[in-house]
Amino acid sequence: MAEEEVVQKPEWTNRERVLVFCSRGSDYRTRHVMNDLKTIMPHSRGESKMSKTTSITMINEIAEMAKCSKCIYFEARKKKDTYLWLANVEDGPSAKFLVHNIHTMEELRLTGNCLKASRPLLSFGSEFDEQPSSRLIKQLLKQTFATPNHHPRSQPFIDHIFSFSLTPDGKIWFRNFQVVDEKMELQEIGPRMVLEIATIFKGSFEGAVLYENPNYMNPNAVRREIKIAQRNKYINRKMSEQGRKEKDEKLRQIKLPDPVGEEFNQLA
Repeated sequence: MAEEEVVQKPEWTNRERVLVFCSRGSDYRTRHVMNDLKTIMPHSRGESKMSKTTSITMINEIAEMAKCSKCIYFEARKKKDTYLWLANVEDGPSAKFLVHNIHTMEELRLTGNCLKASRPLLSFGSEFDEQPSSRLIKQLLKQTFATPNHHPRSQPFIDHIFSFSLTPDGKIWFRNFQVVDEKMELQEIGPRMVLEIATIFKGSFEGAVLYENPNYMNPNAVRREIKIAQRNKYINRKMSEQGRKEKDEKLRQIKLPDPVGEEFNQLA
């Protein structure tokens, strides 16, 4: 009797894990997008919120204890701004992005759908190959969002695409699409967000600055300019009102000729 062949499981060689968590003070949109990323990234691991008083370099130790080599960290500031950190914890580099226009899967309620733990295809625009900084960001995104082959938490199916598009003003659009087999069409699933690169560091959350976006403006500076513009508008309006009042007062003091009144005075 021939011996039955033992079916061996495929070897899991790429043991990449991504730590996904946020800081305290994050708004509900950030928390929901973070949970969406955990759902569509089977190789991710969660962690409790980190205190704002804790040094950001402590993330390296947290990731090491969680046996994660990559990290996605949402940092909230002043309950108004959200920053996204992508880091290779082992030997760098790390990139800091300002997040714009966050939309969650529950909020969008789009028609697309995919398996919870399926592996995604990653799509990058040709613009990522034009500059050294964009090529570095492309590699960091690829290593972070790509689910390793034969990962025990993933399913052996590819039915959705992570799309990364680089706009002319230097912003990265992230979107998630379902691949419809029958028609070979794409239907958006969500979430979606826009990332604006601020700085790239040589190390993980520290080190020398490899790239700094010259077009990046701090949100505090943007809000300050808006307040200055509103203040100048208010001052100009008040000065215009004051000038109109002074003009009306001068006109009231001028005695205009009244021929009809003079005629009645002569008759009296």
